[in-house]
Amino acid sequence: MLVGTLSAGCAKMSQGKEDAAVARAEDAARRAETAASRAEAAAQRAEAASGKTERSFHRKVKK
Repeated sequence: MLVGTLSAGCAKMSQGKEDAAVARAEDAARRAETAASRAEAAAQRAEAASGKTERSFHRKVKK
């Protein structure tokens, strides 16, 4: 009986550790997705700013 209780307790503890590991992995995946999204937005802003700079340069050259 004691062996059954101990093995059940160990199984619950193991499941708790697995749940925590899964939660950490999911959090890391969300953070990576957020970072990728921010990087993409920054690249788009940089591209837009570059286009504005080129247009401004061409206007100055024409004058």
